[in-house]
Amino acid sequence: MATGYRRWGRAAAIVAVVVALGTGEVTVAAASEPQLTAANGVYAWGVTNAILRTPATVSSGVSAVSAGGLVALALKNGAVIAWGDNNFGETEVPADLASGTSQIAAGWTHGLGLKGGKVYAWGNDWYGQIDLPATVSSGVTAISTSSVHSLALLGNGQVVSWGSRSDVPDFAQSGVTAISAGGDHNLVLKNGGVLAWGNNTYGQATVPAAAQSGVTAISTGFEHSLALKNGGVLAWGRDNVGQTDVPPAATSGVVAIDAGWNHNLAFKADGSVVGWGNNTYGQATVPRPPICGPVVSGSAGDEFSLVVTDRSIPCH
Repeated sequence: MATGYRRWGRAAAIVAVVVALGTGEVTVAAASEPQLTAANGVYAWGVTNAILRTPATVSSGVSAVSAGGLVALALKNGAVIAWGDNNFGETEVPADLASGTSQIAAGWTHGLGLKGGKVYAWGNDWYGQIDLPATVSSGVTAISTSSVHSLALLGNGQVVSWGSRSDVPDFAQSGVTAISAGGDHNLVLKNGGVLAWGNNTYGQATVPAAAQSGVTAISTGFEHSLALKNGGVLAWGRDNVGQTDVPPAATSGVVAIDAGWNHNLAFKADGSVVGWGNNTYGQATVPRPPICGPVVSGSAGDEFSLVVTDRSIPCH
């Protein structure tokens, strides 16, 4: 959930209704009229709110996105751009993140940025989710956040947690290579196997045998979990809206995954994007077209989804 900075190879997305950048107006483009724009523009779909009013600054040059609850983040030339709700200052990015930022992660109404191994945080602090521990002021290699707690991965493979859940089990004190913070549970990747802790009401922290080896990526939703193994998605945990019912299209050829609160996105090597789970606002229905350039980043949030595509490459 909201791990941010997801980037992969030249996977193309074929995406029907998108937001006209900088306007918030929904536009339907005919398949024969792809309406190409500049390279690496952000496209959003799902719930109709401030998130869909994407700022003009994210119409090109974006390398990564992170979808949160009421806030979205983008990374452009090392600068963090935030938009959406601002009741808690979640779109007021610290000045230090105007350059040199390497990773981003959006929470419900807060954000994280990573620059030079140091974590920055801003926005809602009801649960201490932006009260950074001293251990994340240097040497951090990855960040992840959810609604009210956050994780950081240190260069020595140790996980640090803060906010509503600050406990870190012994197995996550060394050797960890990837992290993902869920609603009230966490996943880590260690020696190709998934390990989990936290709330397990729906089995979201009970790792299935298939995910205990050979896994290359992880992502947590609010009360469910995902892993990527041999190009196929594994899912477990709560399934009240089909969030763990992996469709056949996501069982092979997948190169990247992102779990939102209750829906998921999988990005395939053949250029397609697969969505499933809660679809109340169409957040799990990948629009088709006009997005047809290679996808360089994508993220599933609460009730919306974001992708970044290289629109400089003509559609075919």
